[in-house]
Amino acid sequence: MGAWFVSIEGTEYGHQVAVALALFAAVLHAFFGVLQKGRHDPWLTRGAVDFSYCAMAAPFALFILPWPEPHMWGIYAIAVVIHIVYKCAQASAYSMGAFTVVYPVVRGTSPLFAALGAYLLFSEVFNFTQWIGVATLVAGIFGLAVYNLRHIQVGRDTLVSAMWMAVFTGAMVAAYTTWDAYGIRATANPFTFLAWFFFLDGPLMAIIAFLRWRAMSDPPKVGPLMARGVLGGVVAYLSFGAILLATRIDNVGQAAVLRETSTVFAALFGWLILKERVGPRRLLLISLIALGAVIVELGA
Repeated sequence: MGAWFVSIEGTEYGHQVAVALALFAAVLHAFFGVLQKGRHDPWLTRGAVDFSYCAMAAPFALFILPWPEPHMWGIYAIAVVIHIVYKCAQASAYSMGAFTVVYPVVRGTSPLFAALGAYLLFSEVFNFTQWIGVATLVAGIFGLAVYNLRHIQVGRDTLVSAMWMAVFTGAMVAAYTTWDAYGIRATANPFTFLAWFFFLDGPLMAIIAFLRWRAMSDPPKVGPLMARGVLGGVVAYLSFGAILLATRIDNVGQAAVLRETSTVFAALFGWLILKERVGPRRLLLISLIALGAVIVELGA
């Protein structure tokens, strides 16, 4: 399977596969956000997810797939640090603000930083039409965030802090997107990178979550929490794996922008699952996000 992905790098067919993978990652990433924001404390959910995907990755990393080349260990070390900062920032943002406010800001900030990172690391340059698409997408995302900020009444005392934390989280999303794309391109087998990343990335947040759970006066039951963690671990594998494979076989910046259509799916999930209201103005702004992604793709 890894050899097949390598064989389609830089081809038109590879581009089509990358587009499909990026959109698939968008749907799953939105669902993953709902999982973390939903029933349990975001820190506990994140720890359960990380423990689950670490355990799932262990046999593949240690016994099934080829081991990483020596130069990969430094790349893994930096990737783990970036992801730890990202996850702490995301959990903090979700703790302070409503999902439909925080999530659009995170996703709206990251395409701009990701495009810059793709230019610096891979010399990728968007054309004028694609920048129009990015501007349209970002306008829709930030318009959605501003609308939510004005109308959502839940947690307004911490909403401004949540917005700033969401901006920082978006910057970290761009950082891990570009660095992980560099990492998956630096190894012969892309699935080796994915397995070892999940294996190395999982333990710390699991420990933090366990200490937080133990310090609670009324901690949630372990069974439902871990059930959500296992589900989240599977979703993380599919979502993160899809976007990284897309960046391996096609342009990093374009894949990163297409993934931000996750905001469209986040609004849908927020309405269906979290019972957060979606009105006509928000639907219009969501349509701008989708239009921006279409323009980026057509301008490629």
